[in-house]
Amino acid sequence: MLKSDIGIIGLGVMGRSLAKNMLSKDFSVSAYNRWTEAEKDIVPNFLKDASDNAQGFTNLSKFVNSLQSPRKIILMVTAGAAVDAVVSELKPLLDSGDIIADGGNSHFKDTQRRVQELKENDIEFLGVGVSGGEQGALHGPCIMPGGKQEAYLQFQPILEAIAAKDNDGKPCVSWIGPDGSGHLVKTVHNGIEYAEMQLIADCYAILSPTHSNEEIAAIFIKWNKGDHKSYLLGITATILQKKEGDDYLIDKVLDKAGNKGTGSWTSQLAFQLGIPTPTINAAVTARYLSSKKEERMKLSKAIPGHAIDEVPSLEALAATYRACRILNHHQGFEVIRAASDAHNWNINLSELARIWTEGCIIKSQLMESFVDVFKNHTSILDDRTILRTILKSEKPFLYTLIYSLKYRLLNSCISESYNYYAFITTAQSSAHIIQAQRDEFGAHTYRRNDRPENESFTTNWTNNG
Repeated sequence: MLKSDIGIIGLGVMGRSLAKNMLSKDFSVSAYNRWTEAEKDIVPNFLKDASDNAQGFTNLSKFVNSLQSPRKIILMVTAGAAVDAVVSELKPLLDSGDIIADGGNSHFKDTQRRVQELKENDIEFLGVGVSGGEQGALHGPCIMPGGKQEAYLQFQPILEAIAAKDNDGKPCVSWIGPDGSGHLVKTVHNGIEYAEMQLIADCYAILSPTHSNEEIAAIFIKWNKGDHKSYLLGITATILQKKEGDDYLIDKVLDKAGNKGTGSWTSQLAFQLGIPTPTINAAVTARYLSSKKEERMKLSKAIPGHAIDEVPSLEALAATYRACRILNHHQGFEVIRAASDAHNWNINLSELARIWTEGCIIKSQLMESFVDVFKNHTSILDDRTILRTILKSEKPFLYTLIYSLKYRLLNSCISESYNYYAFITTAQSSAHIIQAQRDEFGAHTYRRNDRPENESFTTNWTNNG
């Protein structure tokens, strides 16, 4: 056979779907999967359903030799040690100028390390964030490549062909920036995603004691026809209507949420950069708390039941949800902006918002509005219209909080979003108490609001003389 345009290593759900997507766009694809007794049928099954432009291998050397030069290889293997193991096997088989692209959810610092390590062999390495799940990979994902721009240009025709298309028909793929930038924005994408999911769960928690699954689904469907429209809200409405016999399936799903770590990576990165992300942090914490099912059941027996004698205001909840989503996205984009500045990546936030409008899990009407916001502002809250939207939501916000606290309904991301909003719009905080405490017990010094900011002071606080 003629040599293939591109190679994919790893025929799991995402790798297989990407390969099929490429084949459907008339690219020739070589696919490799390791041979084990448990995985012996993976390559034959892939070839059975593939076009004549596909080749399949369980021998890595033959796979590499089946590719056009410079070779373009996408890794779709589990992040971490598996990526390093495959890269180590590939290195002696590749030539100068060949390119490896990691399409998994790798930590951006691992990507930076791999870029440097492969430079010694004159092999390029791209960190490529891919969002959209199985269906996105098959029909059009959002793709976030980072690395040397010249290396990305080798992949560009293929990635643009398989990517989702925005409202103007442009592919939802764009070079993000150097080394680990692609994987960093994918990590923050997932952090925003965690909070978007939890915010919907918070709304469900507030509604479920007084509304049926069908009624909540109808509310979400109505919201999804307006400015709340999003992929996640749409699928949640569908989930709530799914039945198993006469019962709703959602009522049989165990309330222990899984996670793959990318949400916590966002929180860790935010802390390292000094960027507050309480909405995202609350979503991560909620998942960890959900895993404590046995402990929660035990402790819940000590808590008396709460009769709910009023129905929550849907208008207030909708306004609260709107404000929380804006604040969540603001926090996520602030992390990206700070990381871009710290690493000199020069990430274009408007372009990033554009490629996040289709193909990815956090695609929404709100995201579409951020494309223009970032053309004129560096921060979402610098836009006066958006800020006014949040300000108008304060009373509904407070109503929703009071209602949920009164009836002991979970509101993880809603409450933290309000605390963030209140803090960031308060000119005089209580942090002067913290600074005085630090100076009293550790002589850490403080600055004064009646003296130049570059002057530092320390005081013997126990001496009133």
